[in-house]
Amino acid sequence: MSSQSQPVVTIINRHYPPNPGITGESAWDLAKYLSQKNIDVQVVHINRTSEGGGERREAFGKVFKINSIYTGENEAIRFIAAFFDAFALVIKSILIRKKGIVICMTSPPMLAFWGGILFKLCSVPWFFWSMDLFPESFYAGGKISNQNIFYKWIKKLSYLFEPNALIAMGYKQAEYILHQYKKPIDTMVLPCGVITQQHINNQAPNWRTDDTKIYFGYCGNVGIAHDERLIVEMANAINPSKHQLILALYGVKANILKAQLKNLPGVVLVDNVPRSQLHFIDVHLVCLMQKWTHCAVPSKAVSSICAGGTILFLGDEESDNWFMLQNAGWHIQPTDSIKNQVQFFLENTTTESIQSKKQNAISLATNLSALVNTTYQQIAEMIQKKK
Repeated sequence: MSSQSQPVVTIINRHYPPNPGITGESAWDLAKYLSQKNIDVQVVHINRTSEGGGERREAFGKVFKINSIYTGENEAIRFIAAFFDAFALVIKSILIRKKGIVICMTSPPMLAFWGGILFKLCSVPWFFWSMDLFPESFYAGGKISNQNIFYKWIKKLSYLFEPNALIAMGYKQAEYILHQYKKPIDTMVLPCGVITQQHINNQAPNWRTDDTKIYFGYCGNVGIAHDERLIVEMANAINPSKHQLILALYGVKANILKAQLKNLPGVVLVDNVPRSQLHFIDVHLVCLMQKWTHCAVPSKAVSSICAGGTILFLGDEESDNWFMLQNAGWHIQPTDSIKNQVQFFLENTTTESIQSKKQNAISLATNLSALVNTTYQQIAEMIQKKK
């Protein structure tokens, strides 16, 4: 039970454990930390499940679930339903709030849109935790033109009422968001995907059969934000006597890729690669469409670095995937021939150069973990001041 003197925070998001979605896991991690700082944590989320690569966790904190108005598969209806689900989450957070701060994440789409408007009307202090960005992701995903009048109006309204603080995924995303608000905002960086105290399985998986080879891997979602050309070109270019490509794919592009690549020499399809086995992959493929720069959460790249691996990144150099992690990776320029760049990379990358990058990854992982702890502490202190 919370006392009157105990600060309270309410976190709102579509996902929350036992749902395995990465944004829900991030909310759970923060909720646990804040509770340990004697902060009463409330979480409001949608009562649903989702495909995801994370581990199953029991819910933490005082949880409030609301039902979605639609649970079917029709994309158009789901889009409309998400708009009203976001509104319902914000209203629920206002109703159950106990004079504390609301931390508003970004799923379902337009959650922060409704948050900015309704929190302003109700004089509720709030923090914007920027995972995926909307409405920008609608444009990036090809659902609407960035010249559409309705899109411009929604985007302008989304950044009209600034939060009390911004929790961004990376430094470049923070720059973008602050530019949109055009106002000074207390800003913290909280990278998603940082693995701390991760169990390491030292028994090699079935697919790791030859330590003289270089193991590449793509383990996770292949969605509309991901540029699958990197996976395809790598699968076609690897030398099976020197390389092996491990693919654990899910998402909207996964089935097509599996059918296309399943019979290629040196390519191994697996159902999943547990986090405890990520360190058996030497180079993790990370690919983000240019339109999605700043819009999508770079959790896969961060988790790969924290597991002691390196990354081969296809995407804009302004992405936090590259800006924050480049010392432990290689870059593929999306505007040049990907095939030629991949071939050059494979011909010039050695086990020695990978080991050097892995040493950088260890330092990066330490710095990322320290950054998370610092940001957690800053969030806790700000909540305690607002009680």
